[in-house]
Amino acid sequence: MRRLIFGLFLTQALSAFAQDTQIKITQQQIDNLDIKVAPLTASQQIPLFYAPGKVVVPADREVLISSSQPGLVTQLPVNIGDKIHKGQLLAQLHSPELVGLQQAFLTATSELNLSGQERNRDQKLLQEGVIAQRRWQETQMLHSSKSAKADEARQLLLLAGMSAAEIKSLGQSHKLDNRLTIRAPIDGVVLERLTNLGARLDMQAPLYRIADLSELWLEINIPQERLSGIRLGDSVRLKGSETTAKISLLGQSVNYDNQTVLARAVIDGKAEGLRVGQNVNVQIMQNSAETGFVVPNTAIAQNEGRAYVFVRNQDGFVVTEVTVTGKQEANSLISGPLSGNEQIAIKGAVALKANWLGLGGDE
Repeated sequence: MRRLIFGLFLTQALSAFAQDTQIKITQQQIDNLDIKVAPLTASQQIPLFYAPGKVVVPADREVLISSSQPGLVTQLPVNIGDKIHKGQLLAQLHSPELVGLQQAFLTATSELNLSGQERNRDQKLLQEGVIAQRRWQETQMLHSSKSAKADEARQLLLLAGMSAAEIKSLGQSHKLDNRLTIRAPIDGVVLERLTNLGARLDMQAPLYRIADLSELWLEINIPQERLSGIRLGDSVRLKGSETTAKISLLGQSVNYDNQTVLARAVIDGKAEGLRVGQNVNVQIMQNSAETGFVVPNTAIAQNEGRAYVFVRNQDGFVVTEVTVTGKQEANSLISGPLSGNEQIAIKGAVALKANWLGLGGDE
C-alpha cells in the first residue's frame, strides 16, 4: 500500500516537474531536428462549426426584364455572364401593337393641337363679347379632355419602352416604327436568358434576369440545436477561401424537412471567385472578448489530456500549457499565459515532446 501511494506521488511529481521543464537545446540541435519557429498570430474569433450555405443576390438588386408589348424577337445582343450598363440595349422586337400605340399618340396629339387652336379662338371671342361664358367653359372642358387623352397616349408609349426623346422625335417626324427596344434599367450582370432569337412573345414575356453583384449574401442552414450559440454580427468564413461574411439575420422558423434555421450573412467586400447559386461550406466564427492565438495544429503537443506549446527562449524552449478553444482546418485557436510576442515551435513539436518527457513521444 505504501509503495502504491509513493508510486502515485512520484508520478504526479514527475508530471508536474515535466510540465515546468525548460528544454535545453542548442541551435545546431534545432537545425538537425528541423524544428521551425514562428511568431504568434492574435485572434478574437472562436471557430464553432461548419454548415452548408448558398450564394444569393439580395432581392432588391435583381431585375427580371420582360417584353412590354407582344412582338417578334429580332435582336438579343447580350449573353449570359455579360456585364451590362444602365441604358444598354438588351433586345429588340418587331411589334405591330407598338405601331398602333404610336398612331393613337399622333391622333391624340393632333386633336389636342386642334383643340388648342379652338380654345385660343374662343378666348379671343369671349374677350370681344362675341360668345357667351358658357361656350368658353365648354371649349375649356373639351381642351382638358383632349389634353388628358394625349397624355395617356404618351404614357402608354413610355410603358411600351419608348424613351422621351423617341416620343418627341415621333411627334415631329410622324414616322411610325415597329421596332421595340428593351434597355437595361441598372448596371449589372446577365444571370439568365429566358428567350431565343425569332421567338414570338406575348406581353410581359420574360427576356432576361439581371443582377447587381456588388453585394452578395450567404443563406446558411444552421442546425436548430446550434442556434442558441450564434449571435448577430458573428463572422462566417468560407472553407478553403479568405472570403468572410457577417451574420445579419437569424430566421424565425425551422425547416420542416431538415430541422435547420436559415441565417443570412452579408459577404464582406468583393466576393472573388463566388457565383450566384453556388453551394458552399462555411464555418461560423464567434467573436470573443478575450484575445487568443491562431497556431498550426502541428505546434500543439498533447500529454495526459492537456495541450502544450513550446515557446522559444535563449536556452531552447519552455513548455507552456494552453487551452484549445477552437479548431479551423489545419489551425487551432489557443489561449494561455502568452503575451503575443513569443515565438513558438510550429514544426518539430514531436521531437521536442520526446526530449521534454524523456520518451519517444506520447501522441
